[in-house]
Amino acid sequence: MTERAHAEERAGVWSGSWVAERLGVELTGDDTLTGLLGLALRRNPKRAHLLVSNVLGKHVPQSPSVVYGHGVALGRRVRDLLGTEAAARAVVLGYAETATGLGHCVADGLGPAAYLHSTRRPVTTVARAGGFEESHSHATSHLLLPEDPALLAGDGPLVLVDDEFSTGNTVLNTVRALHGRYPRKRYVVVALVDMRSPADAGRLEDFAREIGARVDLVTTASGTVRLPPGVLEKGQALVARHEAPTAEPTEPAPEPTAVPTAAPTAELTAEPTEPAPEPTAVPTAAPTAEPTRPVSAAASPGSVERVELRWPRDVPDGGRHGFTAAHRDRLEDALPGMAARIAEALPAGARRVLVLGFEELMYAPLRLAHALERSAGIDVRYSTTTRSPVLAVDDPGYAIRTRLVFPAHDDPADGPGERYAYNVAGAGFDAVVAVVDSAADTPALHAPDGLPARLAAHVPHVLLAVVPSYVPHACERPPMLPEPLRGPDFSSYAPDEVGWLLQDLSDVTLEAPTEEREEAIQSGGAHYAESLPVEYQPSEQYQELFHAALETSAARLARAVGAVTELVLAERSPRPVLVSLARAGTPVGVLMRRWARFRHGLDLPHYAVSIVRGRGIDANALRWLAGHHDPADVVFVDGWTGKGAITRELAAALRDFEDSDGVTGFDPEIAVLADPGSCVRTYGTRDDFLIPSACLNSTVSGLISRTVLRADLVGPHDFHGAKFYRELAGADLSPAFLDAVCAHFPDVTDTVDARAKDLLSADRTPTWEGWAAVERISEEYGIHDVNLVKPGVGETTRVMLRRVPWKVLARAGAGADLDHVRLLAEQRGVPVEEVAGLPYTCVGLIHPQYTRGATGADGRAVAL
Repeated sequence: MTERAHAEERAGVWSGSWVAERLGVELTGDDTLTGLLGLALRRNPKRAHLLVSNVLGKHVPQSPSVVYGHGVALGRRVRDLLGTEAAARAVVLGYAETATGLGHCVADGLGPAAYLHSTRRPVTTVARAGGFEESHSHATSHLLLPEDPALLAGDGPLVLVDDEFSTGNTVLNTVRALHGRYPRKRYVVVALVDMRSPADAGRLEDFAREIGARVDLVTTASGTVRLPPGVLEKGQALVARHEAPTAEPTEPAPEPTAVPTAAPTAELTAEPTEPAPEPTAVPTAAPTAEPTRPVSAAASPGSVERVELRWPRDVPDGGRHGFTAAHRDRLEDALPGMAARIAEALPAGARRVLVLGFEELMYAPLRLAHALERSAGIDVRYSTTTRSPVLAVDDPGYAIRTRLVFPAHDDPADGPGERYAYNVAGAGFDAVVAVVDSAADTPALHAPDGLPARLAAHVPHVLLAVVPSYVPHACERPPMLPEPLRGPDFSSYAPDEVGWLLQDLSDVTLEAPTEEREEAIQSGGAHYAESLPVEYQPSEQYQELFHAALETSAARLARAVGAVTELVLAERSPRPVLVSLARAGTPVGVLMRRWARFRHGLDLPHYAVSIVRGRGIDANALRWLAGHHDPADVVFVDGWTGKGAITRELAAALRDFEDSDGVTGFDPEIAVLADPGSCVRTYGTRDDFLIPSACLNSTVSGLISRTVLRADLVGPHDFHGAKFYRELAGADLSPAFLDAVCAHFPDVTDTVDARAKDLLSADRTPTWEGWAAVERISEEYGIHDVNLVKPGVGETTRVMLRRVPWKVLARAGAGADLDHVRLLAEQRGVPVEEVAGLPYTCVGLIHPQYTRGATGADGRAVAL
C-alpha cells in the first residue's frame, strides 16, 4: 500500500464521496449508513448509481464473520418478532443474485426455517413454482425452482430477504405473484438497509391492506438517497467518459493503490448457536492487521491448483432448490473438515486470503471462508463475482477500485457475456480460493481469459474449489423432453408463429376410412386418438364456399380475436404464454399472437399441445411448459366451445397433473373465439357463427393432423404425436386464412376497444346453457347419450367431415353460416331439419344405430 493510500484511509474517506461530489447524490439517514454503504456508477439504463454494501460480501472483500454476523443478527430479530412457533414454520426467500447468501444467513438466524432463493439459471428438469421481475436490476427475471413444490404452499410466514429495500417494487412483485397462488397471513421483509423515498414509504402498508395480510420490515439501518434532476443522464455520461479508451485502467498499474477491504468488527462474529448483538457500522477503508503487498499486473502469473473439498453427499450447494434444517445440520458437521483441506492446500506463509464466491453461489463460499477464518489463524476476506457491470475508479472515495473482467462460464440462459470480480486486483492477497459449482466448471472457466487465469495475473496463488451442483432427485426425468417442433420442418406456419409440443409421426400410416375407424372403436379395444380419419379433400364447390365464408366473416373474426386477446392481457397476464389445443385452437392462437404484436408490440410465446378426451392433456407438454415458463402465465386457447366437454376435460387433467407432479398454477380457464355454449369467461363472442377454419381440416391448420396417442408410438417420456401433411402443400390455405383476418385489424381497433371494455365490466359467469340444451336434444331425439350430440357450427362441421352423421338440426332462419353444412349434408345424403328456438345455429347428430361405436366421454365405444 502506498503512503498516500495510508494517509487517505487514516483520514476516513467515505467510499461514496467521489460519486456524491460529481453527481450531487446525497445519502441521508442513520449514523451507521455511510459505514455500511459506498457508492459507485454502473452501466444500467434504469439506474446509474449503485449502493455498494460493505457487509454483503459481493463487491467489497470483507471478513466472513462480519458478513455472516449481519445476516444471522437479522434472522434473530425476525425470530424474536415472529415468536418461536411461527419462526419454526417460516420459509425464507432470498433474491438472486446479491442476496442469496444474506437470505441463507437470515434463515440460519431463525433456526429451523427452510430456505429458498430465486435464480436466473433455468433448470429444465425442475418445474417452476413461480417467478417475478426486479425492475431496476441489471438482469430482471427471477425463477423459483423448489425441489419440493409444497415448500411455498404452507401457511407459515414468508420472510423475503434482499440486500437493500429501495422502491419496494421487487418485494411487491414477489408477494403479488405468490400470494395469489399461496396466500398466507404474514410476510416479513428483511434488508440490510431501508432506502425508500418518502413517496415509496407508504406503499408497503397500502399493499398489505389490499391483500389482507400483515407485512413487517426488519432492517439494519435506514435512510434515503437524494437524487438531483438529470442524475441518470449525468451518471451515464460519467460512465462513458471514464470507460473511454483514454480513461484510467480498471486494473492496477504496476504500483497499485490499496483497495478498500473493510476491517472486521469484533461484535459481528456471530455464530448460529450464539446470540448476536445488534450490528454496528463497519468502516470502509481501515488499515488491516497485515500490511498489503502490491502485486503488479505485469508480474509472472501465479499458480492455479484444485483443492478437493469432499462436499457432503446430498447437501445442496445453496438454496436454489431449497435448503432444509437437515441440510444445515449435515453442512455444519462437514465444514471443519473442508476448511482444513483448504488450509492445507494454501501455500506456506499465506497470511491474507480471499475466498471468492460465484454469482448466486454465495452461501457455500461464505461458510467455507468463515470456517477457514475461525480455524486457520489467518486474515480471510470474502467476496463474490457478479454479472453486474460497474465502473471502476481507483480513488479512495469510490467503492469499486479495480475490476477484473472474464467471460461467463456456466452456459447462462441469456447467452454469453462478461462477468466481473471487483476490488480483488491490487488488494494484496497472497492467495485466492475461487469457489464455483460443478455446472460452472466448464472449458470457459479454464480458458486463457477465464476467471482463474485472470486472478493468477494478480495473485501469486489461486486455488479452485468445486462444489457439486445439486440436482433434485425427484425432478430427474430422463430422457429430457425435446424442444418444440416448428415450421417449415413441421407445419406450414412460420417458426415464430407456434412451437408444437408434439412428436412427428409423419412417416407412420395412421389413416383409416371413417367406417373402419368406427368399427375398430366399436369393438371396445380402440380409442379414437389411436388412428386418424382420412383427410377430407374438399370439392371445388366446397372450396368456393370456404372463400366466400372467409370474405364474409373475416372482419367479424378480427373483432373476436381482438376482444379475446384484450381480455387475456387485462385479466390473465400482461405477458401471457399462449398454449393452443391442437389443432382447432392453433390458428386462433396464431391470430391472438398477431393481434398482441399489432396492437401492443408484444411478441408472445405460443405453443400447441394435445388434449384427448378420456386421456386428458399431454402431461409431458405440461412439464415442458412448467420448466420454461411460469404456469400462472399460461393461457389455454381453443377455437370455440360446444357443450363444454373439453373445458371439463382440461380442468380434470390439470387437477390430476397437480396431484402427480405437484406443479400448481396452470389455470383451466380456456380462452376461445366463440362461446355459444356459455362454458367459459374468456371469449370474443358468444354468437354461434361460422369460423372458416372449422370448414377444413389440416389445410387451414398448418397442414397438421389431429393428435395421436397410441401406446406403441407414444412412450411415457414422449409428447403426443401428429402428422405433417407436406404432400398437401398445394392445397394449403393456412396463410391465406390468417392474412385475411389480420388485414382487418386496423379497421376494427376502435370496435375492439369498446367491445373489450364492455366485456370487462360484464357478468361473464358461465351458465352452461349449452350443456342443458344438448341433454334435452339427446332425450327428444331418442339418442340418450350427450356424446352423440355435437352442438354449434364448428362441431357440426366436424361431424360432417370425420364421422358418420345421422341428421343436422338447423335453427330456423339460419343463413349463410350454414351454406357449407348444407353442401356437406347434400353430398353425404344427410337430412337437415329446421328447428325453432334452437340455442345454437345448428347441431350435428351422430347416427346411434349406425355408429354403435360412436365415442363416449372416455373416447371409447358407447354401448347402445
